[in-house]
Amino acid sequence: MRVALVGFGAVGRGFADAVLGGAVDVDVVLVADSSSVAVDNDGLDLESVKERKEKQGVVGEGEDVQGALEDADYDVLVEASPTTLGDAQPAFGYMVTAMENGAHVVTSNKGPVAMRYGELMEAADEAGVEVRMEGTVGGAIPTINTVRESLAGDEVTSARGILNGTCNFILTRMLEEGLTYEHVLGEAQDMGIAEADPTFDVEGIDTALKCVILSNVLFEGERTLDDVDVTGITEVTPDSLRLARESGHVVKLVGEVSEESLSVAPRLVPEGHALDVSGTLNVVSFEADLAGEVTVTGHGAGSSETASALVSDVAAIARKE
Repeated sequence: MRVALVGFGAVGRGFADAVLGGAVDVDVVLVADSSSVAVDNDGLDLESVKERKEKQGVVGEGEDVQGALEDADYDVLVEASPTTLGDAQPAFGYMVTAMENGAHVVTSNKGPVAMRYGELMEAADEAGVEVRMEGTVGGAIPTINTVRESLAGDEVTSARGILNGTCNFILTRMLEEGLTYEHVLGEAQDMGIAEADPTFDVEGIDTALKCVILSNVLFEGERTLDDVDVTGITEVTPDSLRLARESGHVVKLVGEVSEESLSVAPRLVPEGHALDVSGTLNVVSFEADLAGEVTVTGHGAGSSETASALVSDVAAIARKE
């Protein structure tokens, strides 16, 4: 199977490493980053692409990613570029172009799936192709596939989860060491767990986008970020965490999804509960009519973890071809 890979940051390189390691048997015929594109319909040498990126900061000599996607010969677009909100461009345009060319889409990009889900699914239906998005929610945790496959035929009525490893790390360290938010945020940034600008994570936006995606998949809706009531963790204090523990609880940033509402906020979670996970772990609990509560836990962030979700989705498409 022939793959076009758009996005060559940590996740895109993680996918390339997985291909080089034999995780999935594909030929990568196109690789694009934010400023360049390399194409070879006979299959690119990914080691050479990686080396060029490291030494020159580009993957190829071309600059027109859109044009390259229109002209190249591929079966699946793996879209791993950074998330953008609003109109979710340019990723949304790349996905539509691929589908119009008869290619399936596999993505870790939350923007198009959270902001333009209805349009994306309509384009896929018209083209007769699949859009798979396991990498958008929970990294290596099989969240979307739990809904679409493991619980297929069951009615999932709600979901609750801890969907941001940065926030969970900060809250865990604050509780364990009695440290302030500002102190632990600095630690997380030094360790590479938090971004230099952590707003997307600590204000709850990342978790909110994941809740939107889960909602749209669960209820076949067209919710966007505007439909989520969001409160981040920046006002959580060591005292509030201590008082919670004295009552047998921990404080976690919890995303909650139902057909009626979407919310993200610090919540009290009983110690030992399924949602009481520490460090950078993520967890999602689904409530289903037949299966009852189904919980999946694992590492939700990181290049290899998210790349594993991309590989899983590509492999699933390959099995059907």
